[in-house]
Amino acid sequence: MIATSERVELVEYAESLAQMVLESDIVEQYQICLYKMQNNKETQAKISRFVKLKELYEEVQRFGKYHPDYKKVMSQIREYKRAMDLDPHVAEFKLAETDLQYLLDEISMYVGGAVSKNIKVPSGNPFFDNGSHGSGCGGGGSCGCSA
Repeated sequence: MIATSERVELVEYAESLAQMVLESDIVEQYQICLYKMQNNKETQAKISRFVKLKELYEEVQRFGKYHPDYKKVMSQIREYKRAMDLDPHVAEFKLAETDLQYLLDEISMYVGGAVSKNIKVPSGNPFFDNGSHGSGCGGGGSCGCSA
């Protein structure tokens, strides 16, 4: 591949965009929340307890309701997940993670739109997917869209 000044400029813009994202308040908040979550002993104990039970849960899922510990494991997994999700450090991290994902989705849509209006940019976010039909509804217009 021959390097042209246009390609070099494009790479420089991409690197500049990446640097702006890394230096953003959203990424800073994400890193702070991740650090708090990873360095809190109580939070890590809840996460560890949930992960250990999740392994047992996967084994129980293979047999379904016929597994002898099915009811016990199913109720415990919900209890442990709730305790983990309600932990302030985990909740704060999940919010920061969602904000970062939103930023990355938005950037992807802008970059994809700069290439073509019809480019498919999967974001996993219905807010972004609805406007462009980029990921496609797959219904042949049955959803009421004009795709």
